[in-house]
Amino acid sequence: MVVTADSDRRTAALRRQSRAQTPASKTQNPSSESSRPSLHSVPTPPPEPLLSPEMLRHRLMLADAVAALIGMAIAIGINVVFNSMRGVELNRHLALTAASIPAFAMGAAMNQLYRARANARIVDEMLHVGRTVLIGLAFMVLIAFAVKMDDLSRAWVALIGIWVTSALVVERATARRIFDRLRASARIRRRIVIVGTDAHAQDLRKLFLWNPALGYETVGLIGDRDGAHVIGSIDEIDHILERFNASGVVVSPAALPDAEVNSMTRRLTDAGYHVTISSALRDIDISRLRPQTIDGRSMLYVEPVARTGAPVIAKRIFDIAFSSAMVVLTAPLLIVAAVAIKLTSRGPVFFRQTRVGINGRLFTMVKLRTMDVDAEDRLADLANLNEADGPLFKIDRDPRVTAVGRILRKLSIDELPQLVSVARGTMSMVGPRPALPSEVAGWDEATKERLRVMPGLTGLWQVSGRSDASFESYKRLDLYYVDNWSLTHDLLICLRTVPVVLGGRGAR
Repeated sequence: MVVTADSDRRTAALRRQSRAQTPASKTQNPSSESSRPSLHSVPTPPPEPLLSPEMLRHRLMLADAVAALIGMAIAIGINVVFNSMRGVELNRHLALTAASIPAFAMGAAMNQLYRARANARIVDEMLHVGRTVLIGLAFMVLIAFAVKMDDLSRAWVALIGIWVTSALVVERATARRIFDRLRASARIRRRIVIVGTDAHAQDLRKLFLWNPALGYETVGLIGDRDGAHVIGSIDEIDHILERFNASGVVVSPAALPDAEVNSMTRRLTDAGYHVTISSALRDIDISRLRPQTIDGRSMLYVEPVARTGAPVIAKRIFDIAFSSAMVVLTAPLLIVAAVAIKLTSRGPVFFRQTRVGINGRLFTMVKLRTMDVDAEDRLADLANLNEADGPLFKIDRDPRVTAVGRILRKLSIDELPQLVSVARGTMSMVGPRPALPSEVAGWDEATKERLRVMPGLTGLWQVSGRSDASFESYKRLDLYYVDNWSLTHDLLICLRTVPVVLGGRGAR
């Protein structure tokens, strides 16, 4: 989880630095200049973010401590109530648990729970939480052996582990959402400089500018070429970083020769700055990247995506098992929905439509009918009201949707018949949205790559905005799934689908 800007060495370095200030009357905005200004004409840095990295780290440590103590208290309470632990035995276990608390704190430090870059992915953060708890439990057991505590309860140790882990997972998930909101509101911002002036560097600047929730504030670009947003040369990088109180740099891969990149990286990291080397790779999941060293050169090996074999078989087994179970569990709901459709509007209960499946094969997708029976005939009359871009067609408060249909769509109940398609093998639980043949006809070759996998009942596009996502977002998310799918990703997407569906977010 990216919770704070790492500032261990950087903070110490900043305290030793004097921050020169430029009078307000002499400042200019580099983003509005078409040519490179001198170093003395660039703007005075804005005030520091309201929440400092140190404050955030301390608050997170406190939250972790409270969560761990709550978990321990629940585990102790269960032991007392159900294991009838009393008297001297209870006191010995309480003392043992208290003595192990420092080990949990040591485990958090060893697993870098307070280092942003080590917890960027949820999976990594949860693994670090698990290892932290294991270290605490191991220390607890070691103390028991050292003091010859023969009556150590295995149930006590197990419950401590389960409840402390659960409490920390819930607390960290909550903290992640809070930090995301703080970044989006600009209360957490890491100030950086982009090294390079080429197209890649300009794209990086736009990325950070257009996505403030990423938590970066770009001071400007530095390089040897005049142009928009360039605020200095490579030779001035140390002075610029100090002047703007920037925490580090992001380097465009073509900005400097290899030797200069190495020299700059050593110098800046020794001074406490963060150095990130960008890559030409895009939409490749980090789990597929393997760092390698060949003759002193750092390289990234990209793991291939499974298209055949055991992973594909496992996905199919998951699809059959999960969809079959869901068909049974949701059968009463389907019956109620079918009766409501039949009683409130004329026409069939089900809506059938041809969609494009894996490798371009056509199949019939079945949904509960949520529109009037003449909805397809009225489509041309509503074309000028289309609110979606690209080949998509979406209208907020579509007049063709029935009253019952609006409820069914809001809760995605109309999608439930597609579980049968999943069980039959024409769809998967997770995959790109099943497209219409008319939509596919307007795709470019890159977009057609999404036909390499089966369409899904849910997917990255659905859980990342659903009907509110733009066509470009939908295309990119679907292609990201095609290039990076795994059974683990499928399970996580299914879990993310639950709150999206229950909250009715993005459904129309």
